[in-house]
Amino acid sequence: MSEFTHRPVMLEECIEGLDIRPDGIYLDGTLGRAGHSREIAKRLSTGRLICVDRDQAALDAAQERLAPWLDKVELVHSNFDQVDQILDRLSLPGVDGMLFDLGVSSPQLDDGSRGFSYMADAPLDMRMDREEGLTAAEIVNGWPQEELRRIISQYGEERFAPQIARAIVRRRVDRPISTTLELVEVIRSAMPPKALREKQHPAKRTFQAIRIAVNDELASVDRVLQRAVPRLNRGGRLAVITFHSLEDRIVKTGLAGFARGCTCPPDFPVCVCGRTPDVKLIHKKPILPSEREIEENPRARSAKLRLAEKL
Repeated sequence: MSEFTHRPVMLEECIEGLDIRPDGIYLDGTLGRAGHSREIAKRLSTGRLICVDRDQAALDAAQERLAPWLDKVELVHSNFDQVDQILDRLSLPGVDGMLFDLGVSSPQLDDGSRGFSYMADAPLDMRMDREEGLTAAEIVNGWPQEELRRIISQYGEERFAPQIARAIVRRRVDRPISTTLELVEVIRSAMPPKALREKQHPAKRTFQAIRIAVNDELASVDRVLQRAVPRLNRGGRLAVITFHSLEDRIVKTGLAGFARGCTCPPDFPVCVCGRTPDVKLIHKKPILPSEREIEENPRARSAKLRLAEKL
């Protein structure tokens, strides 16, 4: 019964931030192990919860994990950035709260066969939705060296991106790189001895970069903000958890845009643009996990939670 002891990141902070009403309509756009969804569902009486995930395995597991509340729950197989289309299909003009936990779910990381982990040997896959086409193997073995360098540098913030991209291209000339540990070996070969002695695994940043590219994660974050905010009811809350600086920058900038009012030049005597804020930010700075949570769940270390309320 380990799924019931699973503790999602910043659970209390999310639940408090969403300010759940028993009769409200809520959407968990990144169901995962259903830890956040369970706590939302527990607080509903006549309300409704829409649970979305790209991974069919997460939806299948939710049948058991959310069993006591399935009369209030709608399970949807889709990408969270399709939130407007999801609500249209359910004939819902708006909802009272949305939660998006943008980290890779623990089951995906723990299942070595999915190809997300640099610690277990598996085919290079990394797809969150196995029905989608692009795989990590296609990127590693097919993308030009300059494009590999770009994503490893930009998405992984890896300072040895040029060397790693060059090593990948050199290796695949002889034979395709088909497994995770083969890729780890190539990455290691491209890095200087000093970097290999660092605490962080040498392949972590490159694997992150390839995963982001496979799943189009950064573009999805921007799309979900632009589509989610307009579908919040007045007073509805939006909670977004990010796990690295690129995601957080997109969320911070996007929410700041929705929170901005008049955009007229400062020397205009009166406002002529007529723009008013769409949301108010609950906190100016992101909420960070407590030291205790980090000790209990090291994966929470880099998490940041941002909250906004629809005006």
